[in-house]
Amino acid sequence: MKQVIGANSDSPYSQAVSFKDLLFVSGQCPKDPETGQIRHGSIEEQVRLTLENLKVVLHAGGSSLNNVLKVTVFLIDMNDFDIMNKIYKEYFPANKPARSCIQAAKLPFEIKVEIEAIAYIS
Repeated sequence: MKQVIGANSDSPYSQAVSFKDLLFVSGQCPKDPETGQIRHGSIEEQVRLTLENLKVVLHAGGSSLNNVLKVTVFLIDMNDFDIMNKIYKEYFPANKPARSCIQAAKLPFEIKVEIEAIAYIS
């Protein structure tokens, strides 16, 4: 049965949707969880906050970073790949998921990175 996680009446999408033992997490961004505002800091700050937000949504859906099967990273500038990759490795040191990284022409809110994931629920 499909279950919606983090639905918001102001938004046309859910933070995540689970179906059976899979969790599909929408693209996360560097949004400050306390203020709800986008943080337009360095690429390092944006990647770290985006991954922290991904962790929160995974947890809310009954999963974790350890259960992530596939990640898609969207970067505005592929020159930021090495920086993103270094921080990404901190969050996925072992049990590494499959991953794609795509340079996007533009992302919402003038952010530098967006990350989505598919995980299993244990």
